[in-house]
Amino acid sequence: MKPDVDVAIIGAGFAGLGAAVRLKQRSNTSFVVFERADRVGGTWRDNIYPGCACDVPSHLYSLSFAPNPNWSRMYSPQPEILAYLQNVVDTYNLQPHIRYHTEIIRTEFSEENACWTVTDRTGNALTARVVIGAIGPLNRPTIPKLPGLDQFAGRTFHSSRWDTSYDLTGKRVAVVGTGASAIQIVPAIAPIVGQLTVFQRTAPYVMPRLDRAVSSVEQRLFRQLPVFQKSYRTFIYWLNELRGLSFLGNETFHKFGTAQARKHLEASIDDPELRRKATPNYKMGCKRVLVSDDYYPALTRPNVELVTERIAEVKPNAVVTSDGTERPIDVLIFGTGFVASEIICDLNIIGRNGRSLFDEWLTTGPEAHYGLTTSGYPNLLFLVGPNTGLGHNSIVHMIESQVNYVLGYLDLLERAGHDAFLDVKPEVQAAYNADIQQKLARTVWASGCQSWYLDARGRNTTLWPALTVAYRNATRRVNPADYNIVQARQLAANRA
Repeated sequence: MKPDVDVAIIGAGFAGLGAAVRLKQRSNTSFVVFERADRVGGTWRDNIYPGCACDVPSHLYSLSFAPNPNWSRMYSPQPEILAYLQNVVDTYNLQPHIRYHTEIIRTEFSEENACWTVTDRTGNALTARVVIGAIGPLNRPTIPKLPGLDQFAGRTFHSSRWDTSYDLTGKRVAVVGTGASAIQIVPAIAPIVGQLTVFQRTAPYVMPRLDRAVSSVEQRLFRQLPVFQKSYRTFIYWLNELRGLSFLGNETFHKFGTAQARKHLEASIDDPELRRKATPNYKMGCKRVLVSDDYYPALTRPNVELVTERIAEVKPNAVVTSDGTERPIDVLIFGTGFVASEIICDLNIIGRNGRSLFDEWLTTGPEAHYGLTTSGYPNLLFLVGPNTGLGHNSIVHMIESQVNYVLGYLDLLERAGHDAFLDVKPEVQAAYNADIQQKLARTVWASGCQSWYLDARGRNTTLWPALTVAYRNATRRVNPADYNIVQARQLAANRA
């Protein structure tokens, strides 16, 4: 049976669109992109909170084959990034390949036909020889279970579900959390709200952002001399790689980074008590290191209070902390991040012998060979899969490495024959993941703090434990010996 398409891509964010462009350039591969929303963008479509922007320099947080010479700032705001992704769709004529308002809820592999049946929420189905999961890890918000939260009479929403209809002007606002989203929200809304209370569980390390506008002269140079922009991108990339050494055991780099963060804190906050509250008590890098020039100054505003006591109770119009203090609140905003260590969604992936991938991962924790392929689920590849996240560089670089691997995988599959499928050997996957966990044990992420990098078992299923250049080299070519190459006809004959 010939499938409807060669490749089905689930998700139209950075990863899905990056894969789609490369498949388009391949020319001999038919593909479709399924997107549950009404437009592309993924994270950059969903997160529209005030101050939302990239925390990786724009010239690196973009596809290498689709440079944008017109970034307005070193760190681009959300609308520009979303417009960039839409421009990628238009430039590479991806629109005919994208099916909007199509949420895939089930994919099931057929050994007999060597393909996947992909089914959406309305029951429509399509067959594809290969499925690429580009669903991303940052799409399931975390909401803490606070006593009395269901009785709160004011407005409540998560940073990724921002209520644009609600006017914060003059309101008594509480922001719960001090992660990457919260430190952008706080300085953006502090000037307009009446009172802003920031509830902090753990102080983050914050490095200077050094953001600035990109001058018209620079933009013109980038347009007229693309090699200049490419060189600048390369410079930023290697600067971030060097910083990554501080997370991987290099004490010299780690001490330098810690000193820089401490200096940034001391230069921004004069009040000794506020500075004490904002000082982290763990090794830098164990939790995500943040970048901001205006977060610390926002905390010093007279209408902003940083609270470190835990929330004991939420009342209909107030939040009560463990010391008994009751603070009146009109709106409660959660900047509490996402469930990133466990991939949980409405998608049901059924592999060989009726196995359910996400059910297995709930028991074992997510794992895949290079974060891409999983034994028992042939011709299925993930982008930004388990242990491919970063703490120091651009995830777009990792995505491009993964797409390179996908193309090599497709080449191997073609050579294997039209009714073949590739199933990564279980022992290869197990050895790879054991090595990953051993390497992670020597990093700063295993230094003792609790972070969203860790799953419920304390296992890091999120981060890549080396530099991105190592991942690029490791995924440059597909090793045929890593896979069982199965012919559907031969498999059927053996079972007969």
